[in-house]
Amino acid sequence: MQSIAVIILNWNGRNLLERFLPSVLAHSGDAVIYVADNASNDASVAFLEEEYPEIRVIRNPVNGGFASGYNMALGEVEEDIYCLLNSDVEVTPGWLDPVRELFASNPEAGIIQPKIKDLMRPDYFEYAGAAGGFLDLFGYPFCRGRIFQSLEKDQGQYNDTREIFWATGACMFIRKSVFRDLGGFDPDYFAHQEEVDLCWRAQNRGYRVYYCGGSEVYHMGGSTLNNMDPRKTYLNFRNSLFSITKNLPRKKAFPIILARLLLDGVAALRFVFQWKGLHAWSVLRAHASYYRQFPRMIRKREKVRFVQKYHAATSIVWSYYVHHVKDFNNLVKD
Repeated sequence: MQSIAVIILNWNGRNLLERFLPSVLAHSGDAVIYVADNASNDASVAFLEEEYPEIRVIRNPVNGGFASGYNMALGEVEEDIYCLLNSDVEVTPGWLDPVRELFASNPEAGIIQPKIKDLMRPDYFEYAGAAGGFLDLFGYPFCRGRIFQSLEKDQGQYNDTREIFWATGACMFIRKSVFRDLGGFDPDYFAHQEEVDLCWRAQNRGYRVYYCGGSEVYHMGGSTLNNMDPRKTYLNFRNSLFSITKNLPRKKAFPIILARLLLDGVAALRFVFQWKGLHAWSVLRAHASYYRQFPRMIRKREKVRFVQKYHAATSIVWSYYVHHVKDFNNLVKD
């Protein structure tokens, strides 16, 4: 039986560890629990050493964000399967069993995501991942159960197991061999959408990404950057362009990039009309950073088979704002 390591990345999150660690310890069976600390200064490590000596603490020398933080820590973890778990996630009894079984029965499965529900509204899916991620025609990410800010109620419509395009970093299972083969996360992302890039690169190498509806966790969300933080707007817009540039065939990437520059400009104007000037400025800053780093992203393009069918053949911007489609099953027909 393959061993599982649950690795929680922490930065000044002692209050979250106090609240959420008990469920992880209670329901994770024989999994080895790690906390990877990103150079916290809130006594998180002292708290762990005193209250939870059974937890293995990895001390990162600096705060490298999500991407570099996990890259540094996972070099010290030797279990077969990694579960990257946000510090604000409450797990449920038996949550690891369906995932372990899916890995065992499907050798091509490199990455798996469970069902992510909202801790504050338990009947609803949660923003970060919901029931599995996809990209639209222009590379915008969305989920089964979540399109932009609209969240669906869980009525059993996504209790299946199926292939998806990207798995959320809030709770992502990945084989150690796959993570190391890919070289981990791209540190240039720092945080946000690095999991989209990782899943895209995995599929370009022939691995598959799955959603496992039999496993369920509850995510509080917004504990690092909430959904309407200008910093998150900046990272999401910039990093999405990074992923398109790196992971699509050149003939397909450039028309999409040009379309995205226009659509992102419209998004910035919309922020202005909503009196959200800092978010509009974040979009402009994201584009400036993207232009500066464009040569580097081009150099990072891997000489591998590119995944062609990576999206829904529609624009979620058009569907959501023009046709008012707010749930996945009306947007995409499998």
